[in-house]
Amino acid sequence: MIPVFNEKNTILTILEQVSKLTMSKEVIVVDNCSTDGTRELLLNNKHKIDNLILQRINLGKGNSVRAAISSARGEYAVIQDADLEYDPQSFYAMLKRIEEGGCDAVYGSRVLGGKKTRYASYYMGVRILTLMINFLFGANLSDSATTYKMVRTEALKKIPLKCNGFDLDFELTLQLCKRTRGIAEIPVSYTPRTFSEGKKIRAWDGLISMYVILKGRIFG
Repeated sequence: MIPVFNEKNTILTILEQVSKLTMSKEVIVVDNCSTDGTRELLLNNKHKIDNLILQRINLGKGNSVRAAISSARGEYAVIQDADLEYDPQSFYAMLKRIEEGGCDAVYGSRVLGGKKTRYASYYMGVRILTLMINFLFGANLSDSATTYKMVRTEALKKIPLKCNGFDLDFELTLQLCKRTRGIAEIPVSYTPRTFSEGKKIRAWDGLISMYVILKGRIFG
């Protein structure tokens, strides 16, 4: 599942990397009303996409992920950003781990992979939010904000997700903690980009995510 917004410089590279994966797959791309030419590139490369969803207005990354989930048909679903921070080759190890059993989700941890973001405040924010989830929901995670979340589709479709932004990462995590057999983690490679290179998450997204976590603990 590839949510995308204004990533014309990287989207074709990601599609090529994903298309080369030697595994049975369905590629779902949700364009969140891009205005930089990304949408035109997607329309011109539909042969690499099984399901292209074009949002009519900008509804946020989380909403795009939710749209992809509702369309997913495979046994497992996994999120892939449209930039080049994560390497799709990691899917092999993630798939191997989830098929070993004992969990309904596998996260690709940047922390276990030994790579921090270029921004110390962002790194610390993720660590604090992850510790909150561990404490409030009895988890044992190192990186709850990773994009690389592979989940059994049957379990994923039963989760009533509501978030529309980056806070979906944390809503999905806490719901998986409450509703499934648990989340396993494996290390993944990670090449963080800068804000000048197109990184979109901001400080207020962390505050919103903290509210989502607390609300999930209090109201379920």
